[in-house]
Amino acid sequence: MSFAKPGEITLAHNSEKFHSIALEIGGDAPLTFEVGRVAKQASGAVWVRWGDSVVLVTVCQTKEPKENIDFFPLTVEYQEKMYSAGKIPGGFFKREARPRDEEILNCRIIDRSIRPLFPEGYRNDVQVIATVVSFDGQHNTDIMALCGASMAIHVSEIPWAESSGPIAGLRMGRIDGKLVINPTVEMRGKCDLDVVVSVSKDAIVMVEGGAAEIVESELIDALFTAHKEGQKLIAAMHQMREVMGKPKLVFTPPQKDEALFGKVLAAAEKHGLKAALGIKNKIERYGTLDSLKKKIQETLKADLGDEVFAAKKKLISELYGEVKYQVMREGALKTKQRLDGRKYDEVRPINCEVATLPRTHGSALFTRGETQALVSITLGTKDDEQKIDNLLGESYRRYMLHYNFPPFSVGEARPLRGSSRREIGHGALAERALARMIPDEEAFPYTVRIVSEITESNGSSSMATVCGGTMALYDCGVPMKAPVAGIAMGLIKEGNDIAILSDILGDEDHLGDMDFKVCGTDKGVTAIQMDIKIDGLTREIMATALDQAKAGRKIILKQMFDAIAEPRKELSLWAPRITTIRINPDKIRDVIGPGGKVIRDIVAKTGAKIDITDDGTVRIAAVGGESGERARQIIEDLTREAEVNRIYKGLVRKIVEFGAFVELFPGTDGLVHVSELSDKRVERVTDVLQEGDEVVVKVLSIDRDGKIRLSRRAAVGKTPGEIDLTPPPPREGGDDRGDRGDRGDRGGRDRGPRRDRDRGPPQA
Repeated sequence: MSFAKPGEITLAHNSEKFHSIALEIGGDAPLTFEVGRVAKQASGAVWVRWGDSVVLVTVCQTKEPKENIDFFPLTVEYQEKMYSAGKIPGGFFKREARPRDEEILNCRIIDRSIRPLFPEGYRNDVQVIATVVSFDGQHNTDIMALCGASMAIHVSEIPWAESSGPIAGLRMGRIDGKLVINPTVEMRGKCDLDVVVSVSKDAIVMVEGGAAEIVESELIDALFTAHKEGQKLIAAMHQMREVMGKPKLVFTPPQKDEALFGKVLAAAEKHGLKAALGIKNKIERYGTLDSLKKKIQETLKADLGDEVFAAKKKLISELYGEVKYQVMREGALKTKQRLDGRKYDEVRPINCEVATLPRTHGSALFTRGETQALVSITLGTKDDEQKIDNLLGESYRRYMLHYNFPPFSVGEARPLRGSSRREIGHGALAERALARMIPDEEAFPYTVRIVSEITESNGSSSMATVCGGTMALYDCGVPMKAPVAGIAMGLIKEGNDIAILSDILGDEDHLGDMDFKVCGTDKGVTAIQMDIKIDGLTREIMATALDQAKAGRKIILKQMFDAIAEPRKELSLWAPRITTIRINPDKIRDVIGPGGKVIRDIVAKTGAKIDITDDGTVRIAAVGGESGERARQIIEDLTREAEVNRIYKGLVRKIVEFGAFVELFPGTDGLVHVSELSDKRVERVTDVLQEGDEVVVKVLSIDRDGKIRLSRRAAVGKTPGEIDLTPPPPREGGDDRGDRGDRGDRGGRDRGPRRDRDRGPPQA
């Protein structure tokens, strides 16, 4: 491969087969897919280009399935190489290290889109790796990676999506009410809708994104516009497979032992599985189900004999899981009975509490059923912003949300590790839900950190984080634009029988067909996340789910409103107070001082944090009002500028023959000419003023050199700080020294012997 000139590439490869497809799917440049030129030893490899952004996506699998596991071992990696944007990684080692949160979130989007389309029972290790090798700063690589992953698996020998076909990924934006497909990075900054949508030929299979209180019907229009446009990508994937596809491996799912399944089902019914599933308390229900499992095993051991039972013990355990799945789903569809006895659209009991933690800046405890989030707010200054170093360059975040899921929240004992991908994903969803309701920096100049500790979990802990986050922000006094609540919706579908469930439990998520999280205000949706285990959702099902979610959201908002109706008027006693003032940019050097000496001295004296921007904006942060006020006063004194006609109280610093120099504030003084000391004739300045006296004066004028002319007589009876536009009173008998005094006003210093311009220098 060689560059003929910038923007043009000469292709070279040693492939026996090579195929390229270019599509116009939104944006300002074609989306190009190539197979057969790079990474040809992988099971499938696709080179995706959009503008000058390039992503290489590969898929490989092991030859043999993994044994003794009951899950599909799929691994998805998304990695952004810093060289792709012409950058050297920061840090000591100068190479890419652990993935950043944004990379992990992209991994999750790909994983959630493709995982449901692998055949049930497939146990070969499958690894998808998407590598960003070129980035132009405008064309997003996440959508490229998602489409590339689908095409790479589709052309490989791996059995995948053989009935539903491949999936396509698009980003939907909206600018000024108009939908935009695959907006560029610059355009995304203007969008009030930003969602990634994965679609199959028949339905939508995955959604992830946020919006600025978009109405549900408009959101559905955007999603199904994505479905329509995605068909072009799906057609291209089929075309690529026709030319470059490998023969698919024949995979025969393990045959279900119907006889043994019947025995397990009969034993489960005998020992009261339906009653156990109806126990409302999660821990009690799980304990009963575990005991029931042991009883079933004992029954089957007696029925099958020790030797056969030992050989089939693992299979019996798997079949017991299937029995629970079937009984729960049948109960929901046929008897309209959920696990905890609720109606389909019923929300669990809610308890809301604020000011839970005495020394945090804001806190809340939100409990819904057996899910509970303890949420706290910490306010910081600009120094506390998170520095982000990615392909777009360095940037800073002033709002962040961190979600923690400790093992005790589900009654488990396991080691504490770093944040899992699940924690990062759930935290990002909650962060996105609240982001557009956080006031901008001009209105609220704080760095905001939200931390959610999940203390109990039985479904929808991320949605509890959203609700608790809103209440904690209110408790902190953050002037949110509107309160936000979240609810998780579920789906059970068997043929034409459909149950849409509000506020799902953990088991309903695990045993159901959909996890559909919707966050928003009373007006509209601010964040959405959807995962589908079946082929996809129709427009009718999605519309019903969104309407039901809106009704549930309003119920939750009402409960939150009863606990705290609006942001507190005052910040917490322990939160920093940030005072913002503006100074003349030319005065910044006076505040900083040589080598930062002055500003360090102010910080040392007051204990306040001070941040100064190039435009003269000064932010002073301090816990407690006194230290912040002291710092503000010092900075204002250092940068104040005298105003004509303003009355000041100053200090006499120096007496001279023709007047007195008065300090209005530190670093700024002016001259009160002898003629302006009094409305009567003054013979000697010291008859009226002495050095060290305080005197009220009025600023008469400021010349272009910055010399300040003051008047004492014009300030008689005036209040310092006021503006006085009245002319000064006349002097009794006048004063013939006014012209002579102007010399001092202009210079304020001893000029030596006066020279006569006509006569030349004085003679000796």
